[in-house]
Amino acid sequence: MKPEKSGIKSHRALELLDILRRLGGSARTSHLAAALDVSEETVRRTVKKLGKEGLVTRVHGGVFLAGDDTRGGLTTRLGQNRSEKREMARAVAGIVPDGAALFMDVSSTTTYVAEALGSRSGLQIITNSLVVAETLAGRNGNKVFLAGGEVAADLAGCFGSAVQEFVCRFHADFAILGADAVDPQRGFLLQDFSEAQLARCFVSHARQRIMVADRTKMGRKASVLLSAPDEIDIFVTDQPLDPVATQAMNVWGVEVVLPQLSRDR
Repeated sequence: MKPEKSGIKSHRALELLDILRRLGGSARTSHLAAALDVSEETVRRTVKKLGKEGLVTRVHGGVFLAGDDTRGGLTTRLGQNRSEKREMARAVAGIVPDGAALFMDVSSTTTYVAEALGSRSGLQIITNSLVVAETLAGRNGNKVFLAGGEVAADLAGCFGSAVQEFVCRFHADFAILGADAVDPQRGFLLQDFSEAQLARCFVSHARQRIMVADRTKMGRKASVLLSAPDEIDIFVTDQPLDPVATQAMNVWGVEVVLPQLSRDR
């Protein structure tokens, strides 16, 4: 085998980027290895180089094509606040037991949660996220039910009435959700109406609801209420809340969980 050229202009790196584009922007490492006819270790080395150039985002077992996504799509969000999202994801995984049934929505945070849940077994996951489904399917006896509908390519997820109808057939132990904004007056908010409709279905059919959002979502503006704030049971975030937000959570009856405290749960 010829020695691999360094830099993003190597043939293998360019071919890998082209495959990612043709696959819609994401793929598992094993799929890329098969498509390139190389080892997974070779793919990981190439992806590492591309990641340093900001061209891809690596997640456990897979890779996303990065880009100048002004809409703030999933690939853009995955690259933001990575360490904080990993810590919050570990906190969520510490709450979820083996054998639980989960609703999981489309967000960068729930993508990290899916990775953290890799140590759990016998889960039943109902999701509209292509990435969550691919991450957890076939691992440790998990069963994954993917709600199919119109695919939003920038979010790697399915939306629409067919998705909602499918999801509402299930009941789960936990709903794990992300938010675009957390407002002490209004609650947990999303920008997209379709996402909010589906989130309400998750909330209404789950025994316990877990919201996961980092400090950057505090005080942001978004237009659609995800659910009544007192319908959320646990709020996992990365830093202590200010007094106003703390008071709001107390009024709503929402338990706040910080990653550094989760290890003692």
